[in-house]
Amino acid sequence: MKQFIRKGGVIIAILSMVFMVSGVAMAADTNTLTVSGNVVGTCKFSSATSTLAFGALDPSSGAAVAGAGSTTFWCTKGVAYTITDDGGLFNSGGPRMQHATDVTEFIPYGLTLAPLAGTGSGPATPVTLNITGNIAFADYSNALAGAYSDTVVITVNP
Repeated sequence: MKQFIRKGGVIIAILSMVFMVSGVAMAADTNTLTVSGNVVGTCKFSSATSTLAFGALDPSSGAAVAGAGSTTFWCTKGVAYTITDDGGLFNSGGPRMQHATDVTEFIPYGLTLAPLAGTGSGPATPVTLNITGNIAFADYSNALAGAYSDTVVITVNP
């Protein structure tokens, strides 16, 4: 009988070790974790300022004057954007530059921005905004000598 108890104890010990090694869990449970995030649709200019310089406006030239500049911006991948401008500080039927000292003198100019709309590809793929302008000869041929300027705010909207 002693031998039988010893054999039975050995069997119980072996079975206990098998259950421990096999990883049988007596009270297991699970939890489902939901993970989320939201990429914000945004657009940003690479620089806060840009320049459109017409240079010297020579009334003896008899010719229109053109100017060009550019800036870059990016929009979140897949975000549709539009470009707008506020027409400048002295807009009256179109953009105008004001004389530096005689605030009653203006020179009108044309302004073109391109592209005006599109879809962003992310910050690694910036978009070049081409800025062009022109001044008709008739608009500066009788202008007061001196410096003229304007400030135009360009906005990129997602």
